[in-house]
Amino acid sequence: MVLFWPIQQELDCITDGGEILGKIRFDATSDKHIFTPADGAIVLSAEDKAGIEARLAGLDAGQFSIPMQDDD
Repeated sequence: MVLFWPIQQELDCITDGGEILGKIRFDATSDKHIFTPADGAIVLSAEDKAGIEARLAGLDAGQFSIPMQDDD
């Protein structure tokens, strides 16, 4: 299972074991959300890939959003 944790205007993708898989952020040039893997040789399981793909599709469709962080 992948957890999605908002950090500024990004979502950290974290396994339920606490391993950071990468980040989801909005790419204004393509008008889509993209997943950027974390540095290192992390291998995504089929379940992790499916969870990330579902979140990307939901973000692009407006089903989900990335909350803005208020630094005040």
